[in-house]
Amino acid sequence: MTQTPDRPSMDCLPSVQGEDLQQSAAADKAELFDYREAANPIRSGLTEPIPYCSWGPELHASGPSGIIPLDLSAELGASGPATSPGLAAHFIRIEAGEGVRAAASATSSLFFVLSGRGICHCRETDQDTNIQWSEGDLFVLPSGGTPLLEASSTSVLYWVHDAPLLNYLGVVPSQPRFESTHYRGEWLRSELRKLAQKPGSANSNRISLLLANRDLPSTRTVTHVLWAMYGIVPSAATQPPHRHQSVALDLIIDCQPGVYTLVGTELNADGTIRNPKRINWQAGGAFITPPGYWHSHVNESGHPAYLLPIQDAGLQTYLRSLDIRFA
Repeated sequence: MTQTPDRPSMDCLPSVQGEDLQQSAAADKAELFDYREAANPIRSGLTEPIPYCSWGPELHASGPSGIIPLDLSAELGASGPATSPGLAAHFIRIEAGEGVRAAASATSSLFFVLSGRGICHCRETDQDTNIQWSEGDLFVLPSGGTPLLEASSTSVLYWVHDAPLLNYLGVVPSQPRFESTHYRGEWLRSELRKLAQKPGSANSNRISLLLANRDLPSTRTVTHVLWAMYGIVPSAATQPPHRHQSVALDLIIDCQPGVYTLVGTELNADGTIRNPKRINWQAGGAFITPPGYWHSHVNESGHPAYLLPIQDAGLQTYLRSLDIRFA
């Protein structure tokens, strides 16, 4: 039988076996791109940019006990529930006398109590830990067992954890990096009042307390991954813009109508944000500030406003990539 020159018979082909076959399969995955075209893959259709998004308090104002995820996994291309590439935020509503288990394969879980009272039962390094919580409290839990949140009065909590980061890396937590830590609301409010009354605070870019953990002295963050700031925007204040490379999941603790955030990618010559997007605040609501975006908080309500931004800045600080800048 005659064979055409460009179509050799199978009998004439060299055999590909064993290690050679593995080498061939591995080479099939290899690709090359022009650096000029591929250096920044963050664009629609490839690595999707982090979107603007906000959620109102109506999500948790009523209904049965349960966990309400603020899920943008479809927009981000994440394999599981996610609010940013590395973090997942949720509201947890618990009816009086009921309980909810907050299960996540995460190294860090942060809970802020928007309303209500109750107790968190968790197991940590072979011992039980119980945290009595009330409105305004914040507590963080390391990896370990699944905490049980039981409410003695109808309660709403805001919960952020880093499971999306672990999902992306394909890992599971192997050991706790810090111990459970409780920041009481009365203490937070008292210390923030003292800070706001200090001379010069009115002219500061931010009037806020950074929550830190004695187990993590080098980053001065609430966990080794998470960063949290308890802050006030005084009445009539317009805070100058700043930016950072961490994603902010902003929780509005309390405000009156007339408070908002301006967000944008560039500054005008006078230091204001060029062509900003306005995000109106609602007490008990939440919104996202994308990484690298300039943002400025404005309070035209006639009353002080309080917020809690939670970021992956513990990780960014360890990587030396936070790059916080002020206008």
